Amino acid sequence: KSLALSDAMTRAGEFYRRQLRGAPTAIQYLKGRGLTGEIAAQFGLGYAPDDWQGLESVFGSYRDDAIAGPLIEAGLLIESEKRDADGKPRRYDRFRDRIMFPIRNTKGQVIGFGGRVMGQGEPKYLNSPETPIYRKKTVLYTLHRAKETARKSDRAVLVEGYMDVIGVYAAGV
Repeated sequence: KSLALSDAMTRAGEFYRRQLRGAPTAIQYLKGRGLTGEIAAQFGLGYAPDDWQGLESVFGSYRDDAIAGPLIEAGLLIESEKRDADGKPRRYDRFRDRIMFPIRNTKGQVIGFGGRVMGQGEPKYLNSPETPIYRKKTVLYTLHRAKETARKSDRAVLVEGYMDVIGVYAAGV
């Protein structure tokens, strides 16, 4: 079961990265925050399009329970209480029109996402829910990148937000 969730997260992360390449507003937002394309690529940043069924292009029809089930469990889809004409639950992407920050475990595998609005909107950050592979209190964003350096230098710098972490890295820390 975890492998299915891990695979779903990996494929979603690849989709979001591809979407960023064709999203000028998102690219301008990141540039305005001082990020280069190289840094965005190093951190695997992406963009969730303003589309209620964007991930269908990667996974297939949300009407198929075998497809939708793992995506709901992974926190990528939300299942509405509303039903369509055939009595099937309506399912839609959790993340829409947001910069996507993949959250990785210590092995570097994508286990969740943080999505940030680019302008006004609430919530400012929308994060993956807890899942069998993602427990928020056990994860530090980008620890997989910093653990060796922290071990060698016997020090670590903790900052609060995704952009703070990336900004500190971009500044050479």
